[in-house]
Amino acid sequence: MSEITPKVTNIVIDCADLEAMAAFWGALLGMKTTEVSEDWLDLEPIGGNGPFLSFQRVPEGKAGKNRLHLDLTVPDIRAAGDRAAGLGATPASEPMGDPAAPFRVWRDPEGNEFCFCTGS
Repeated sequence: MSEITPKVTNIVIDCADLEAMAAFWGALLGMKTTEVSEDWLDLEPIGGNGPFLSFQRVPEGKAGKNRLHLDLTVPDIRAAGDRAAGLGATPASEPMGDPAAPFRVWRDPEGNEFCFCTGS
């Protein structure tokens, strides 16, 4: 790898409420908060050594569809969706794609989209 090849260190989600987003995403993904400041919060690195999942407080609300989202592989999108709904997520679509391995779009408590994808 070249010295100028960038490394992804953070995946950042803009939000209004750092604590609420950390509570939702931390519970959903089983990740703990590692750093907090007035306008920034990090969860543990994804997969233990990947980039941090970070949240940045911004004054404006979400407007429009995300241009980047997380795909989360789960064995059962229905069970994962039920759990996410209990944490504050809302469905954004019906299950779609291959009937043998469907996916479904969801929204976190601030409206950011993510997908549950069937896998093992």
